[in-house]
Amino acid sequence: MKRALLALTLAAAIPFAASAAEGVSYNYVEAGYAKTDAKSSFADSDGWAVNGSYAFAPNFHVFGGYSKQETDAKNIFVGNGVFRTPSIDVDNWNLGVGYNHELTKRVDLLTRIAYQQSKADVNGLSISDKIKGGSVEAGVRGTLTPNWEGYALAGYQDYDKGYDGKFYGRVGTLVKFNQSWGITADAKFLDGGEKEFFVGPRFSF
Repeated sequence: MKRALLALTLAAAIPFAASAAEGVSYNYVEAGYAKTDAKSSFADSDGWAVNGSYAFAPNFHVFGGYSKQETDAKNIFVGNGVFRTPSIDVDNWNLGVGYNHELTKRVDLLTRIAYQQSKADVNGLSISDKIKGGSVEAGVRGTLTPNWEGYALAGYQDYDKGYDGKFYGRVGTLVKFNQSWGITADAKFLDGGEKEFFVGPRFSF
């Protein structure tokens, strides 16, 4: 965590740029399909998510997101019997602030820090649990062609209640149909093998 915070501090110390890289917008909303591949197949889940970002200054933006996913109920064979595990609803949300610095006309240095929360509800058993934490990440985002954008970020996240902090890598892309509409995809790879995916339409403004 200390290394990630140091990286964020160093990036923020770079002199302010006049604006974001050409063709890169930090004003958008998106919604689509979300999936989590956990270390255990019993914890795999999928559902939907909505995310957004708003640039309140040339080099700063706020962002946030919410996802609702559900694990599948599964049968476990115990001796001569069958035990069926209940499904679990998993709600995640985050809210943070980002800083973007123009490295070239087509590439931004990007740093972001966020508060995040995850809640799990076991269906049919009235059992729930909630963890709170945060994340910090840094990397680059830019336009590869006038209609194609991409980014790569490295980050660290941690929660309370005995959660072991994890480093992760994120890559994503945006294919633009025009200045307003496009299709975006994001993949997050955490230490330990867990993976998170998102794909859906994005509206930029």
